[in-house]
Amino acid sequence: MKNVLFIASVSMAALLTGCTVTPKPLTASEIATTADRNIQAVDANQEPVSGPIDLYEAMARALKYNLDYKVEMAQEALKGRELDSARFDMLPQLVASSGYAGRSNYSGASSLSLLSGRQSLEPSTSSEKNVFTADLGLSWDVLDFGLSYVRAQQKADEVLISMEARRKVANRIIEDVRTSYWRAVSAERLLTKLGELETSVTTTLGNSERLAERRLSAPLTALTYQRELVDIQIQIRQLQRELVIAKAQLAALMNLKPGTPFTLVLPDRAEKLPDIKLSGEDMMMTALRNRSELREVSYRQRITAKELDAVLLRALPNFKAVLGVNYDSNDFLYNNDWLNVGARASWNVLNLFKVPAQKKAVQAQQDLLQQREMALTMAVITQVNVSRARFGHLSEELGSADHQYRVQEKIMYQIRSGFKAGAISQQTLLREEMNTLVSEVKYDIAYAAAQNAYANLFGSMGIDDFGPDISGTEDVAALSSSLKRLWQDRETALKLD
Repeated sequence: MKNVLFIASVSMAALLTGCTVTPKPLTASEIATTADRNIQAVDANQEPVSGPIDLYEAMARALKYNLDYKVEMAQEALKGRELDSARFDMLPQLVASSGYAGRSNYSGASSLSLLSGRQSLEPSTSSEKNVFTADLGLSWDVLDFGLSYVRAQQKADEVLISMEARRKVANRIIEDVRTSYWRAVSAERLLTKLGELETSVTTTLGNSERLAERRLSAPLTALTYQRELVDIQIQIRQLQRELVIAKAQLAALMNLKPGTPFTLVLPDRAEKLPDIKLSGEDMMMTALRNRSELREVSYRQRITAKELDAVLLRALPNFKAVLGVNYDSNDFLYNNDWLNVGARASWNVLNLFKVPAQKKAVQAQQDLLQQREMALTMAVITQVNVSRARFGHLSEELGSADHQYRVQEKIMYQIRSGFKAGAISQQTLLREEMNTLVSEVKYDIAYAAAQNAYANLFGSMGIDDFGPDISGTEDVAALSSSLKRLWQDRETALKLD
C-alpha cells in the first residue's frame, strides 16, 4: 500500500510540474523570420506591371490584389466552411470505441447470505486478467438534430452577411481608387512643371536678394517682390504636398510595394463626366433595396428569429435512440458479441421556467435590430440625397475650374508674348506661370473629386462597382476589360429622365 501511495505522489508531482506554463515572448530571430516572410508574401504571385496603368486596370488590380479585400474574401470563405461544418452536426452520431483492461491478478468475489450472515460462495471470478472490448454505436438525438438545423440556418445567414461585408469593402476600394488615380494623373502631369517653376522662383528670389543687398533696387520694391516670390514658393510646396502622396496611395490600393515604378495613362482633360438623370425617388428606392448595411440587418433579424425557435426547442423533451454492436474478449462470457437497441426520453423541466426570460431577451434583440434598421434607413436616404447634391455641386465646380483653366491659358499666351517683346517683367511672368499651374491643379483636383462623387453615387445606392460575372480569379487584363464594359454600360443605363 505504501508503494502505491509513493508512486501516486510522484506521479501527481510530475503532472503538476508538467502543467506549469509561463509566458514565452517571441525571440528576435523569430520576429526577423516572420518579418522576412511577410515582406516576401505581401505581393507574391502578382502580375507585374507591364505598361502604363489606366483607370480600369487600377480598379482591376485593387479588386484582385488589395489585402483588405482579401481579408473580406477570407472571412467569407471561413463562414462558408463553418456552414459546411454545421451541416454535419445534423447527422446521427456513429461512435466506434475500443478498450483494454489488464490486472496483475484475477478479479474475484464471494457472496454473503443476507439471512444467515455466512459466506455462501467460495471466491470465484468471471473475468480474465486481460480483456479487450470494442463497440460501434449509432445514436440519434431528436432535440440535438432540431437545434443543429436551426444553427445551420443561422450559419447560412452569416455567410450572406459576410458577402455583404465584402461588397461594401469592394465598393469603398473602387471609390478610393478612382480618387487616387485622378490625383496621381495630376501629379504625373504637374510635379515636373512644379519642380521647374520652384527652381526658377528660387533662382529669381536669390537674384532679388542680392540686388537688394547691393542697394541696386528700392528696398520696398525689392521686399514686395521677394514676398510675392515666397508666396509662390509656399503655394508650390502646398500643391506638391497634395500631389506627391497620390501615387503612393494608388500603389497601396493596388498592393504594389512602395517604390515600385509604374506610369499612368494620362487621359485628355477634355473628358467629361456623364450626366445622371435618375430622379431622387428612384435613387432612394434603389438604395433601400440594395444597400449592404440594410441587407445585413435583415439577415440578423432572421438569425434572431431563429434564436427564438432554438429557445422553444430547448424547452421540449428530449428523445434519443441507440443501436450498437459490441464485442468483449472475456472467455468467461457466454456471448462475446451482441447487438443492443435502446431508446431514452428525458426532459429538463426547469428549462420551461427559462423560456419567458429567454423570449424577452430575444424580443429585445429584435427591437434593437428594428430600431437599427430605421436608423440605417434614414442614414441611407440622407446619404443618397447628399451624394446626389455633392455630385451636382462638384460637377458645377468642375465646370468653373475648367472655365478658369481655359481663361488662364489665354492669359498665359498673352503674358509670354509680352515677355518676349520685353513689355512684361519676369516677376509678372513667374506669377502667371504659377497661376496657370494652380489652375491646372485645381482643375485636376476638382475632376478627381467629381469622379469620386460619381462612384459614391453608386455606392450610396448599393450598386456594385463590379459585375456578378467578376470572380477575382481572372487575370488583370480580363478583369480590366470587364470593369470597363460595366462602367460604360452603366453610364448609358443611368441616363434616364
